[in-house]
Amino acid sequence: MKAGSFTTRITILAGILIFALGSVPADAQPGTVGLGIIVGEPTGFDAKFFLNSGNAIEAAVAWSLSGNNELHLQVDYLFHRRNLIKVEKGQLPLFFGVGGRVVSRDNKDNRWGIRIPVGLAYEFEGAPFDVFVEIVPTMDFAPDTEFDLEGAIGGRFWFGGS
Repeated sequence: MKAGSFTTRITILAGILIFALGSVPADAQPGTVGLGIIVGEPTGFDAKFFLNSGNAIEAAVAWSLSGNNELHLQVDYLFHRRNLIKVEKGQLPLFFGVGGRVVSRDNKDNRWGIRIPVGLAYEFEGAPFDVFVEIVPTMDFAPDTEFDLEGAIGGRFWFGGS
């Protein structure tokens, strides 16, 4: 994908994201679909689908703010531990997992690699909204092996809840 416009790359990567998100099982429980934003490195749009109370698939389409004109597509499988940190209202689960990413760059080879997200999400009691913070070690394998550390904060609105 070296040649081609930025718009073409966005269209292709958005199609891949829609395909990945469309593969979530149809029996996901009501209230398990969240859409929001992430701010950090990278910054963009986020979607999360709970498969059950402890496991989720999260995906994002995001852009690098570091001036490299990069488009990120990432998908993670996450595990949630809800009882490790007690809060008076709401819940504060620890989440961690593994995923993959592709980074499309102007006039350079795309980067492909893995992500290992770790973070906390505050789920508000009685409100269809959460906020989260995460740190994500990444390891790219193509075109070169490269380690990086990314991080973000974000929020999501939850749909389909009772």
